Amino acid sequence: MLRDALYIARMDASYLLSRRETIIWTFVMPVVFFYFIGTITSRNTPADSRDPVAVSISPDAGPLADRLTERLAAGDYRVVRTQSPEEFLSYSRRLEIPTGFTDSVLAGHPMKIRFTRTGQELDTSYDQVRIARAVYTLLADLPAIRAGVTPAPHALTLVVHSAGKQIEAPSGFQQSVPGTMVMFTLLVLFTSGAVTLTIERRLGILRRLASSPMSRGAVVLGKWGARMAVGSIQIAFAMVTGRVLFHVSWGPNLPVVVLTLLAYGALAATLAMLLGNFGGSEGQVIGLGVILSNVLAGLGGCWWPIEITPQWAQTLAVFLPTGLTMNALHKLVNFGASPAAVVPHLTALVVAAGLGLYALSRTFRFQ
Repeated sequence: MLRDALYIARMDASYLLSRRETIIWTFVMPVVFFYFIGTITSRNTPADSRDPVAVSISPDAGPLADRLTERLAAGDYRVVRTQSPEEFLSYSRRLEIPTGFTDSVLAGHPMKIRFTRTGQELDTSYDQVRIARAVYTLLADLPAIRAGVTPAPHALTLVVHSAGKQIEAPSGFQQSVPGTMVMFTLLVLFTSGAVTLTIERRLGILRRLASSPMSRGAVVLGKWGARMAVGSIQIAFAMVTGRVLFHVSWGPNLPVVVLTLLAYGALAATLAMLLGNFGGSEGQVIGLGVILSNVLAGLGGCWWPIEITPQWAQTLAVFLPTGLTMNALHKLVNFGASPAAVVPHLTALVVAAGLGLYALSRTFRFQ
């Protein structure tokens, strides 16, 4: 039985990989999607990504002007002390501190500082909050400053720390390469891998296999092995291309990452066999394959990190093969989880593939 299955797997894999459609969608289009999606979703921000604010301070503004700029920096601004009026006007956020600022404030005289904001960005209200917070915090320190006492640290502080090794969902190529790989593996197997079964059934090739000494189990295992081989080649190509061309890091647990992807490939090959087994015509199989692969990719987090979606979408994703795989990849590659964290994912993928193969062994149609 095993010998017959290996023979069928070798012949079918050679035929599938020789098809023009398989070559294009396995080795060409994924690279295009890697680059396109990774480029438009990358966060190319400078090292200091804080909002810049230009500050114009009069020569005799005094030490309170410096203290106010410190409060602005604490409000997540990058304070820029400009050297000329032209440079000052080139910034969209501008703060002017007038002459005699310190003396007037300490004497209790009202003073006005001018904050100018150009543009219509959505964070205009946030600027107002941050400027007001810097001013009111400075006013709260005035009694201690007048008494010549250094203001004590505020009694209420906010401590923020990460609950894991990374607090942001992956973006750029770190998201697009794994997501595109998972999606295109399903797409190729759901189209080329499934439709060839329908074609062989229509041409009578499967009937001739049924009349041969080969058992049903050998035929099913061989057909599945061919599709598993195509999926494995596609996964290996995507991982190498992602690493070499797009500098994607696959994390410290590469063997477990590979094992997860092979388990996903096994399930994808099984689902493709089921689609080809029960599909009525080539057009029906290709149409369903394209729709199902795209729906599963979108809901499973292949197009965008599932972590940025609503909670109901994240819950739904763990019941999908694409969602399980992407969740496991994010844990291993991006969030620094240990291999033990993806044991449930591996178990679910392998069990689902085994159940599908059992169903195929009982229901495989030769005609």
